[in-house]
Amino acid sequence: MRFLTVLIVLVLALMAYIRLAPTNAEKWHALPDVNEPGDTREEGGFLAVRRIAAPADEVLTAVEQRALATPRTRLLRGNVAEGMITFQTRSLIWGFPDHTTVAVQGDLLVIYGRLRFGRSDLGVNKARIEGWLETLGPLTAPL
Repeated sequence: MRFLTVLIVLVLALMAYIRLAPTNAEKWHALPDVNEPGDTREEGGFLAVRRIAAPADEVLTAVEQRALATPRTRLLRGNVAEGMITFQTRSLIWGFPDHTTVAVQGDLLVIYGRLRFGRSDLGVNKARIEGWLETLGPLTAPL
């Protein structure tokens, strides 16, 4: 019985840490250098790059609206005028935070999602980013 009590307390402490740990917005508000359209899957993240077919501010506004309509997603840093926006999306039960940064670099829309804790995101960043891209329709060129 004592073991079970200790286990429950540890699980609750871990859940509290995951949900309440402070986030260094500056660390997550960054993008890798990109040169061409394409998708890159990495351990714990996903990078999607598309050519834009509309003005940059129009594309970023559309992405921002779609991102903020995603459940459990909030603006972490940036805005359309700055040209780069970072969002935080939390998983439903545990509240694991994923960070997604969006920017237009030249004629390229860059969307970079990655997890904060662990090594595998089980494909959730890729699925979320592909969902966002799907709603952009004619604002981006297909691969």
